[in-house]
Amino acid sequence: MFEVDWRQAPKGAKWWAINADGQAHWFTPPKTIPFAHIWYADMDPAPDFGYQGDWKDSLRECPARLTPVRRKPTL
Repeated sequence: MFEVDWRQAPKGAKWWAINADGQAHWFTPPKTIPFAHIWYADMDPAPDFGYQGDWKDSLRECPARLTPVRRKPTL
């Protein structure tokens, strides 16, 4: 059975998916670039975890209990 191992995800990753080219990636929530008026999301290479389905059905969201929380550093 296919399962994404979220312990391998980079900090801030919210989704995992396979693209049409067969490459798997971790995705972060979209951000905006000041003064550029565009959206972008970080896309980092990821393992395919043995996924065998159609790439269009591959999108998986990180379970809320595993989503890394960014905290302000303590001084």
